[in-house]
Amino acid sequence: MSQQTLRERLAALHAERVRTWEPAALKINIDQRARLVEAADPDAWVKVGDKVAPFVLKDVEGGDLTLAGLTAKGPAVLIFFRFAGCPACNIALPYYEETLAPALKAIGATLVAVSPQVPERLGEIRERHGLSYKVAADLGNDLGRRFGVTYTADEASQAAQRAKGSFIGDVTGTGTWELPQPAVVVIDRAGVVRFADVSPDWLVRTESDPIIAAVRALTPAPAAV
Repeated sequence: MSQQTLRERLAALHAERVRTWEPAALKINIDQRARLVEAADPDAWVKVGDKVAPFVLKDVEGGDLTLAGLTAKGPAVLIFFRFAGCPACNIALPYYEETLAPALKAIGATLVAVSPQVPERLGEIRERHGLSYKVAADLGNDLGRRFGVTYTADEASQAAQRAKGSFIGDVTGTGTWELPQPAVVVIDRAGVVRFADVSPDWLVRTESDPIIAAVRALTPAPAAV
């Protein structure tokens, strides 16, 4: 398992759904993802070179995580994910624990997984996988909106959830259908975006290697002796 790429792990999740889900439910899921890809507006997404205004995230362990605090000693790497119960997120975050967190720690960068889910419901994903990095709530999708990475479920998806007596706003505690698309943003010590990758399809997510390469490029090489 540890040798699989994130793409391979997420492909296995989809294959299991193809095998076990009712065709109608599978079609709603596939169609929603396809619509999000078709409607994507990359011009609206956060970009390399953008200056990030101050923000505050709520650490699931308590307290605030600010832009200034996260970048005080090195770059900050923000991984946007949907919510603690999201199956794909429960594949992606442990993958980043295995393949990304150790490298970033060695470099001196701070890794934070970010979701709009309220802190008291969000912490379970950190505990479930024993994540060593921070998990934080972006209340009201404030930062996600500023980065242009949020979306709202289409009518078919909303209707399917309602038919099951479910509402994502109750799950997240936000009271809305709005969620972030998977995104990775690297911010340097000056508050400037140095890497940004956004995927409107939540079964397509950033591998660790390009993130590590982007962060290493910001770290001065040791002086020759």
